[in-house]
Amino acid sequence: MKNTDPKVTWITHGAAIAALYVVLTLVFAPISFGPVQVRIAEALCILPMFTPAAIPGLFIGCLIANFIGGGIILDVIFGSLATLIGAVLGYMLRSNRWLVPIPAVIANAIIVPLVLRFGYGVVDVAIPVLMIQILLGEIAGCYVLGELLGTALLKRGIIFRSAAKEA
Repeated sequence: MKNTDPKVTWITHGAAIAALYVVLTLVFAPISFGPVQVRIAEALCILPMFTPAAIPGLFIGCLIANFIGGGIILDVIFGSLATLIGAVLGYMLRSNRWLVPIPAVIANAIIVPLVLRFGYGVVDVAIPVLMIQILLGEIAGCYVLGELLGTALLKRGIIFRSAAKEA
């Protein structure tokens, strides 16, 4: 079997992660958007532990999902930047699987409530309450579901072999 160019493999892994993020967000749209949300796709925030291709994959997936999901431009930009921050910092913490989701949880808990308030005009809920709501949803997505995914992937072995070599 012919060896594949590592750059092509890396791009393919990132694209697959982006596509999966979009599909999971849109399939579970009723719980993926709004002041109370649990994005099932946030379980993928564990993937920077396995491959650096997850960084652009999560960012682009979130960007596309927010756009297709009907998000305003502030949400598309800043919600996606929160995911990018989480992915980059999660990758930097990849040596400890329990730390990998923390940046995504914190970045979203800080940024998304501000988008909800100043972008969507959610004024009937105080910003600290919005932060707690988003924090709880992120914990459910990133830690509960993300750790289940991480455990399953670790039991299977490294699934992103060539991309992991680039790390």
